[in-house]
Amino acid sequence: MSRKTAYTLIILNVLSWIIFVGLCVEAGGFITNTTVTLMRGPEGATNFWKEVDLNALYRYNQSHFITLTCLMIIATLLKALMFYFIVKIFHDKRLSLSKPFNELMNRFILITAWLALGIGLFSLWGTKFAAALTSQGVPLPDISQLRLSGADVWLFMGVTLLVIAFIFKKGIEIQNEIDLTV
Repeated sequence: MSRKTAYTLIILNVLSWIIFVGLCVEAGGFITNTTVTLMRGPEGATNFWKEVDLNALYRYNQSHFITLTCLMIIATLLKALMFYFIVKIFHDKRLSLSKPFNELMNRFILITAWLALGIGLFSLWGTKFAAALTSQGVPLPDISQLRLSGADVWLFMGVTLLVIAFIFKKGIEIQNEIDLTV
C-alpha cells in the first residue's frame, strides 16, 4: 500500500470518528430533549435542540410531537450506527485493499446499504409527516433543522450500495474460482 493511500485511510478514519461522535451527541440530544420536554411540558419544546422550536407542535398534539421526534431520533441513530460500522472496519484492521473481494467487505457494504435505505425511509416518513402537519396549520421548522432532509439521497445511496454489494458477491465468486484453479 502506498504512502498516499495510507494517509488517506488515516484521514478517513479520523473523519469517521468525528462524524460518529457528532451523530451520537445529536441522537443523545434528541432523546434527552424529548424526555425532558415530555416531563416539563411545552416550555421544553421551545428550545428543543440547536434552537429548534417545536412548542407549537407540542401544544397542537403531544402524540404528533412524540412521533416526529421519534422519527428524528431513529434517523439519527441509524446514521450513527452506519458510522459505527465504518469506524469498526477501520479499527479491526481487516480492511484489505490487496484482496478487496472478501466476505467481510461484502457484508459491510450490505449492512451499509440497508442502513442507508432505513435512513432514507425514516427521513422520507418524517418529511411527509412534517408536511402533513404544516398543511394542517402547525408551524414547524425547516426539514433540514429537524435533521430529516435528504431522504432521496439516502435512498439513492442505499440502492447504489446494494448494486455494489451484488457486484462484490459476484467478484468473490470469481476470485474463489480463480483461487481454486491455481
